[in-house]
Amino acid sequence: MAGAIIINTGPPVKQRSIVKVALENPYVLCVTIFSSLGGLLFGYDQGVVSGVVTMESFAVKFPKIYLDSDFKGWFVSTFLLAAWFGSLLNGQFTDRLGRKRSMMLSVVIFVVGSSLQAAGINLAMIFCGRAIAGVSVGMLTMVVPLYMAEIAPAEIRGGLVVLQQLSITAGILISYWIDYAANYIGSTRCWPNTPYRNGISFNPYTDVGDGPCRQSSAAWRLPLGLQLLPAIVLGIGMISMPYSPRWLVMQDRSEEALSELSRIRRKPADHPDVEKEFIQIKAEVVFDLLSREERFGQKRGIALEALQYIDIVRNPSSRKRVFIGSAVMFFQQFIGCNAIIYYAPTIFGQLGLNSNTVSLLATGVYGIVNFLATLPAFFLIDRIGRRVLLMAGAIGTCISLIVVAAIIQHYGGELSAHPLAGWIGIVFIYLYDIHFSYSWAPVGWVLPSEIFPIAIRAKSISITTSSTWMNNFIIGLISPRMLEKMTYGTYIFFAAFAVIGFFFTLFMIPETRGRSLEEMDEVFNDTTSIDDKRRLQQISNDLEQASANNQHPSPFNEPAYDRMDFDKPGNEDSVVELVDQVERGVSSNGETRSISSSTANADIERA
Repeated sequence: MAGAIIINTGPPVKQRSIVKVALENPYVLCVTIFSSLGGLLFGYDQGVVSGVVTMESFAVKFPKIYLDSDFKGWFVSTFLLAAWFGSLLNGQFTDRLGRKRSMMLSVVIFVVGSSLQAAGINLAMIFCGRAIAGVSVGMLTMVVPLYMAEIAPAEIRGGLVVLQQLSITAGILISYWIDYAANYIGSTRCWPNTPYRNGISFNPYTDVGDGPCRQSSAAWRLPLGLQLLPAIVLGIGMISMPYSPRWLVMQDRSEEALSELSRIRRKPADHPDVEKEFIQIKAEVVFDLLSREERFGQKRGIALEALQYIDIVRNPSSRKRVFIGSAVMFFQQFIGCNAIIYYAPTIFGQLGLNSNTVSLLATGVYGIVNFLATLPAFFLIDRIGRRVLLMAGAIGTCISLIVVAAIIQHYGGELSAHPLAGWIGIVFIYLYDIHFSYSWAPVGWVLPSEIFPIAIRAKSISITTSSTWMNNFIIGLISPRMLEKMTYGTYIFFAAFAVIGFFFTLFMIPETRGRSLEEMDEVFNDTTSIDDKRRLQQISNDLEQASANNQHPSPFNEPAYDRMDFDKPGNEDSVVELVDQVERGVSSNGETRSISSSTANADIERA
């Protein structure tokens, strides 16, 4: 094996289009697209509830959810609060069970939750289903991007984040049109010949005619049940998907890790690219273990977890990065995106579309716009930068929301008599969607994944991810009451946060497009991650040199490493001792070996 393995500490890996990578290795793209079904489940459940809660057969079965805006908010937000819990809970499962089996476990939980929702016969059952499904979706949103990143080639990892967002919007789109079609099962109304007493909307207590409700309960049970299909496909399909090579190395399963890496890259195990990547994975695992040992000693379990989070908060640079990442997630929600996704039919009703069927049709069009407007992010995010997209999106969403607010304020409840004004408002809702979908929707996920150094990345991203779920929960809870009581003021509220988001981006968020890790560290006045990268480079070079000197067919042949379970307590000292041997130029059999010049120029400081 000639030359040293280079851990990228300079310019980023040159990005290639996903199309080129797919032509070279279609298998890895198929695996990542398939695993993104987890995002589709999130988007589907996010969108399907907006139509279900407006159906008359659902109102007859659950009138309290239909009529009480606060209770409706809790019905929607129970899913989101549970998802927040699931995203935090899954950290332990992904390390113990692995990324692949964690996704399979999440699917099993999702199937249980969705089944309870579709078969719901009382409030307790359907709320329980929402909560269980929420836990599973929270788990999936945590593990799917991690699994993607660990199996994907470096040159397309950034694009995969946008792929995940696109999958979410695809789920929303599908759910909207399924709601629209299912609304016709039996009838679009429970009692078509019974007029509404208030002349506007259905009341399940007063607008009751002769006989049973003509709209079948399948109108809402079917959309809730259909989400079982992609979940089952994902769960069964994951059986044949590869394990994460990095997780296998962490579990002391090096031979399996090499085999899976060879399978994913579609290259022989002794191919130089596979060998180098495999040694780099081992180096990263050793580096993570040594960093943990130096900072936190023998702490384990909850004590270790707490100290790692405290360490992030204490460091001014990492604290600023977490604040920026969490703030982007905050503005992503408080600009109003999910308020519209969850309650789109209600919003279109405010704009004069009194028929629930027409409102569902307009909601379906919103889903199409949402999906298509996400596509430009593939091409723009690495060309014009994150800041430009965020600021342009803030301006566009703000103007659109103000126009909608002005129309509702001026015409009030008389919009049905002014159809032109109502349709102008609907057009600006679509324009709002366009501006949000190319900007805050994808960048809100991409930016936090870029700004953290290696040592704190996992913990920091868990904070920003939990931030988006908690903000999502708050918006889902308060939006029904706001739409009912504040009416046009709701849109002014969201527009105000768009203005704040614009200035926050202008003064607080650095541009990460084309930036190397070192350049971002300069922005945050932090040199820690530069040192970490150099240290990781040396460990990688040392391991490669040891492997080459052993003259063994395996790409990594330090036997003590191959026997080491990095996650088991008590093994840390042996790992430290072994790395120390490698640093001093001693192979596993005790013979002195030469050290490369690159290794000699970079000393590893022992804890």
